[in-house]
This record gives sequence, structure tokens and C-alpha cells, in this order.
Amino acid sequence: MSVPLIQQLRIGAYITAQSLKRNKRFPLVLMLEPLFACNLACAGCGKIDYPPEVLKKRLSVDECIGAALECGAPVVSIPGGEPLIHPQIGEIVRGLTNLKKFVYLCTNALLLKEKMGLFEPGPYLTFSIHLDGLKERHDSLAGSSGVFESAVEAIRAARAKGFRVTTNTTIYGNEPISETIELFDLITGLGVEGITLSPAFSYGSAKEQDGFLKRKEAIAISRKLLFEGEKRGWKFNHSSLFLDFLAGNQNYRCTPWGNPTRNIFGWQRPCYLLNEGYAATYKELLEETDWEKYGFERNAKCADCMVHCGYEPTAVMDTIHHPLKALLVRLRGVNTSGGHEPAPSAQIKTPREST
Repeated sequence: MSVPLIQQLRIGAYITAQSLKRNKRFPLVLMLEPLFACNLACAGCGKIDYPPEVLKKRLSVDECIGAALECGAPVVSIPGGEPLIHPQIGEIVRGLTNLKKFVYLCTNALLLKEKMGLFEPGPYLTFSIHLDGLKERHDSLAGSSGVFESAVEAIRAARAKGFRVTTNTTIYGNEPISETIELFDLITGLGVEGITLSPAFSYGSAKEQDGFLKRKEAIAISRKLLFEGEKRGWKFNHSSLFLDFLAGNQNYRCTPWGNPTRNIFGWQRPCYLLNEGYAATYKELLEETDWEKYGFERNAKCADCMVHCGYEPTAVMDTIHHPLKALLVRLRGVNTSGGHEPAPSAQIKTPREST
């Protein structure tokens, strides 16, 4: 795990405070989508399938800061669309970091070198740059040539200026493992803080459907990558128990309230990946969403999901409640040859429900 100590301590203190208050559901990461517009049309994405009038809409600076204050999450992830298109993205990030929020600005990096002057390096801002394959594969998924090279150049430029940088790789089933291994070696050589790894979520509107993974396939691929990562010294931007979950060694239930989404329509139910309507306020989202309807064992839309925005909060909570278990996984490494795969059973509990 490569999350800096200051961030670990702040999040740990936040979770402890929430637990002492006996709050059953609370956010860890605000998924803030200030726009849906993008300068790419990636094959595996379903987020830009909106009419032009919707793609022109933007959240204001005040709306973005207000969302962070409203839900209180210590971390804010800014995906999109492409957030660097937003004309006030510098003000949005500055306002959030002034609140001591840990901000992950998720970008394809096409505009990053041009816009880098809008930001200042520091412990509260991280550029999370999408790299879904080597040059040919990544450019093909992005639907445009030169995207991979632009991303690599932007990583080098950002690191040279002292910015925190992570990468975000979506894993598809139709890419050779050898190419992903080569990609992660390259990323590690660029000196990034960590790699975010996520099995592809099967957006129904995505142009490419062949590469979406079933749960068993996601576990098998994750085990191979984690095995190689242990040997090659890759750093993952995940908790040790989330990596253990990807390898099929933890039976977790999704906690979608851990990463609530605020976008141009409101607070999205129930999570970043599903669109089951919107709430006008965070309080309404939390109190009026039927959370029991969701999860791989309960909802067909969730059946094969192992995405970090749903399961990382569960793993982090488990880490807080069972620190010795998390420490042992971290010290020994993730078991990639034994263990068990999650069974689709209604008996699976979240860590909070188990205590």
C-alpha cells in the first residue's frame, strides 16, 4: 500500500470518530463529477452517453465546495467526463484543498501539461492518470492516437514539479496479462505513488462489451497481477484488505454509501456506477435510499462488480475494526494461490455489521 502516512492517520481518525458516534453509514470518498463532457470517447465508458445540452452543464465552484461540506468525506475524487475541461477546475481544487480534503483529480492527462499551472504541489492533491494499457491498447480504448504518450509525458512533468501522481488502470478480460505486467513495470519506473487497479464495470451503454469480466475471471486476473507485483515491487494505491478481496480471500459486501456521488443532476443513487435516480441532498441520499437492494448477492446489476468505489470502503472499515488481520496481509503479502472466492450469499456481512 502506498497511501501516505498523513492520509492514513487522518482517515483512521475520521473513521474512529464516526464509530464512536455510532454512525452506521458515513462517507469516506466523495465522488464529485463537476461535468460529464470529455475530450475522448473511450470504448469501455458509459458516462458520456448524454445529449449535448447535458454535456454542456457544469457544477459551480460553490456547488462543488458545498457538496464536500455537506457530506464531510475526508477524500474527494474528481472524475468526469474530463475535469480539466471545467473552466474553474483550479478554483474547485484549491477550495477543496483549503478545507484539507485529500483530492484525487482523475484525468486522461491530455490537458494536464497545459493546465498544470493552475495547481500547486502538496500533500492534499494527487493527479490520478488513466492508463488502461500500453500504447496501442490504450489509444485504441481511448479512440484516439497519441493519448498514451501524452499521459506518460504528463506523469513525467507532474513528478518533476513535485506533484503526487497515481495511475488508474481498468482491467479488461481481452488484454494479455503480459502487456499489463509490462505496463505496470513502466508505471513503476515513472516513479508514481501507486497504481489503482479495478476490474471493468459492465456499463450497458459502453461501446465495447467483450472485455467485461465475470467475478471469477476478475479474481483469476487479479491473483496473477498481485503475484507479479510482489516480485516486481509494484505499489498499489489500495488498502491491503482490498487487494486481498480482489484475490478472492475476503468475503465482502459492497458499501456504496462509502463513496457517494454528487454530479450535475444531484446525489446519484446508489453509487457512481449505477443510475437509480437522484436525491436533492446528501441527507436524503443516505436516509431514503434502499441500500438493501444492492450488492452482488442481491442485484443482477451488481453481480460481477468488484470495483474499488464500492469495496474499498468495506476493506478500509475492516482494517479499522480488525487491524491485526490487515497487518498480517500487508506483512505476508496477498495469498494468490489458496484461499476462497466470495460466495453469492445473503449471509455476507459488512465489517460494521459483523461487530
